[in-house]
Amino acid sequence: MSFEVSDHESALNGDNAANELRPPRVPRLAEAERGPTLFRSFFLGGFECSSHRRRDGRRLDLITATRHDLLAREDYQQLRQHGIRAGRDGVRWHRVEAVPGYYDWSSLQPMLRAAETAGVQVVWDLCHYGWPDHLDVFSAAFVEHFARYATAFARLHLDETGRPPLVCPINEISYLAWAGGEVARMNPATRGRGSELKRQLVRATVAAIHAMRMATPGTRVFAIDPLIHVVPGRGQYPRRAAACTRAQFETWDMLAGRREPELGGGPDMLDVLGANYYWNNQWVHRGRALSPDDPRSRPLSALLAALHARYARPLFLAETSIEGEGRAAWLQAVAGQVREAMCAGVPVKGICLYPVLSHPGWSNGRMCPNGLFEMEPRHGGRPVHAPMAAELRLQQAAFKALL
Repeated sequence: MSFEVSDHESALNGDNAANELRPPRVPRLAEAERGPTLFRSFFLGGFECSSHRRRDGRRLDLITATRHDLLAREDYQQLRQHGIRAGRDGVRWHRVEAVPGYYDWSSLQPMLRAAETAGVQVVWDLCHYGWPDHLDVFSAAFVEHFARYATAFARLHLDETGRPPLVCPINEISYLAWAGGEVARMNPATRGRGSELKRQLVRATVAAIHAMRMATPGTRVFAIDPLIHVVPGRGQYPRRAAACTRAQFETWDMLAGRREPELGGGPDMLDVLGANYYWNNQWVHRGRALSPDDPRSRPLSALLAALHARYARPLFLAETSIEGEGRAAWLQAVAGQVREAMCAGVPVKGICLYPVLSHPGWSNGRMCPNGLFEMEPRHGGRPVHAPMAAELRLQQAAFKALL
């Protein structure tokens, strides 16, 4: 999910914030605290790859819209130029399995090979909100098709690279269940079926994980969902906001087998946790987003610590960004919070700039300037948002000193 509206970004803009920051002097983590390296670089770049059908039935394909499919080689090389050697990207299931049971990988193989050529390690989303039109997401056939498709991808990745894949089976199950199943904002465009959709997506994820691990042992699986905090509004009962906050854990709990174990979850289903965090991931119940300096906000470091305390799994910040001129200041603030969490013993393995490439908005196609790179190529490359690039260099140096 890449949010497209930034009404509250003014609180983050700050005058010349990127130019004033110097890599903070932080104590180097002890070897036991560092743990094994997960990604080839601490900072990752994620390409917006949503492929769902909107409420009006129109199919989105952000990889095509940004021409990332045509410019994958240049895009991955440009990541390397900025010291980024890992990323997130998407497999477009609706294009791979347009015909039931037949897999056409022509939309993926050039991207996969481009990443290999550039030396960029990729976490591949197998379902980033969208699926083939011939499938009913609520049917048993959906689970079966998804598991077979995931297995086929894992084998393809092994054949192409010689390595088992890094995979996020279904991105943001919690958000998809709400947006698609509860309020009809996207496919399957139903109302009041959010819990049912969430359970079905967990079933499909569990089936896919089992199938991929059997076909390609060593496959790493990433469970990625939003990290949120909700506070009560004036005159509201606190328990309602607290219930909304607790709901963020339902999908992870289901995958871990702590909730509705009949879905097939278990502790081994949680390999690595991905936490998505944007400027509006904290809000007043049924109200506005909280600004970072609102005393009711919780520090991101505390949210990450709570997530790790609940599941004791390695994690990474899988998505984070803001629109406009606040991009550098947002990165500075988020990175500082991640360092604070790491110094407190939370095993954060990376920060993914998501999206790393600005893109057309979901609803009306307007340009969303939220990336390190702007969308329209010029002179053989994507234009770089200079303040964010400068801030990234400072943060890379700070984390190098920490690690």
